[in-house]
Amino acid sequence: MADASTLQIVWFKRDLRIDDHAALSAAANHGPVLPLFIAEPDLWRQPDQSARQWDFVAECLHELRNDLAGLGQPLVVRIGDAMEIFGRARSRFGDIQIWSHEETGNAWTYARDRRVAAWCRENSIAWTELRQSGVIRRLKSRDGWAKRWDRFMAEPAHDTLRALSTLDDIKPGAIPTASELGLAADPCPGRQAGGRGAALDHLHSFLHVRGAPYRRAMSSPTEGAEHCSRLSPHLAWGTVSMREVAQATWARQREIKAEGLKGGWRGSLSSFQGRLHWRDHFTQKLEDEPSIETRNLHRAYDGLRPALPDSEAFEAWSTGQTGLPFVDACMRSLAATGWLNFRMRAMLMAVASYHLWLDWRKPGERLARLFTDYEPGIHWPQVQMQSGTTGINTIRIYNPVKQGYDQDPDGAFVRRWLPELSNVPSEFIHEPWTWDQAGQVLGKTYPMPIIDHLEAAREARQKVWAVRKGSGFRDNASAIQNKHGSRKSGIPMRGRRKTAKAKTDQFQLPLEDGQT
Repeated sequence: MADASTLQIVWFKRDLRIDDHAALSAAANHGPVLPLFIAEPDLWRQPDQSARQWDFVAECLHELRNDLAGLGQPLVVRIGDAMEIFGRARSRFGDIQIWSHEETGNAWTYARDRRVAAWCRENSIAWTELRQSGVIRRLKSRDGWAKRWDRFMAEPAHDTLRALSTLDDIKPGAIPTASELGLAADPCPGRQAGGRGAALDHLHSFLHVRGAPYRRAMSSPTEGAEHCSRLSPHLAWGTVSMREVAQATWARQREIKAEGLKGGWRGSLSSFQGRLHWRDHFTQKLEDEPSIETRNLHRAYDGLRPALPDSEAFEAWSTGQTGLPFVDACMRSLAATGWLNFRMRAMLMAVASYHLWLDWRKPGERLARLFTDYEPGIHWPQVQMQSGTTGINTIRIYNPVKQGYDQDPDGAFVRRWLPELSNVPSEFIHEPWTWDQAGQVLGKTYPMPIIDHLEAAREARQKVWAVRKGSGFRDNASAIQNKHGSRKSGIPMRGRRKTAKAKTDQFQLPLEDGQT
């Protein structure tokens, strides 16, 4: 144990809360605590970061600062390089000890953490990183992972501190704006609000009011927006812990069972609980193999698609101008709200990868910037999964027209986001080029389809399957499955009989955490 005079710096990262906070609790047992958040301009210049994400984070920081002030010591915010800021703290305070939660971030944060760790070793500074999710660092085998997840989530939450000693002569520092971090303007009028209060409101309303139709509604872009939990940005930035959500869900399941409630509650919360598990399952992939963010998981797909994307096709897809109404409506909705349900996220990535034949990296970066709930550990494995480059997942090429008919049968979603199609009759809304008066709209206020989606899908399928028939493909795929594939399809509620059979990782699961 460090000397009580040693300053304990709690480095807040993706854990913007004071409740169930292992690092904060542990640091407080070792000496005076300086709660610190570092706004790193170099991080926010990365191609997967955006102003809408920072605006959400800034709201979380304001609330976190108030919560910490209520304990006696407000959050300190500094702008700059982490090592330089820790170096200044060491020069001013002498002995320091650093505490944080383990972070599975993007390639930039991974490299930064390696630099900070090296600096701490060189300067004999203890940096203790504690686990806060079901992700296991330096995991040797996936065997038994699901049970370990279950045990971790069942552990008691860390007690919330009652008080912190006030540190004199330390200015809290301003929480910068997005523009002060060099981020481009990024209007997102429908963005979710940040902060723990909003997270708890969403959790309670989902478990007690909104969640009953979840299993049925989550595939719809309109119903999903109402009946999904909408906790994904809060889990991404840690205003609520996964343990808190899991335990609240288990408690609500027990209530529903005891009260005999119907209306879809039992099935919906069972599905939701499984997706909490899958969220960490996918993050574990990036933790185990950070290169998933930058290169094909199965290297047989290297060179399959052009490294430089078709700029016109990419721009049309990025701005919702492909001429495929349901695709364009989803993209415009995402741009305006920062959120989209999981099936539509998967469809957008599939259209970019298969129909437009774009390498997954640029579309993946574009979606990352649009998602307020961007979580690298979920995003990049899912981007590759939906692009068919993992080697272990079923190739699924969404038919974007059929998805429109299935998920938006009356065209209400399309009309909301594509007002230029407002006069197109409902029976033609998903295929306006088949309307006998299409010339009034197409090529004028709305583009003709930039591809024949059926022909493009056929060609893409042939190319991707051809790779799977290559020499050595199966052996490499087996190695990938052994390292990253699931051993179990989900986790039963604690105390419930375990009946799930072992399955391989052959599921079309949510892109990002959009299902929540």
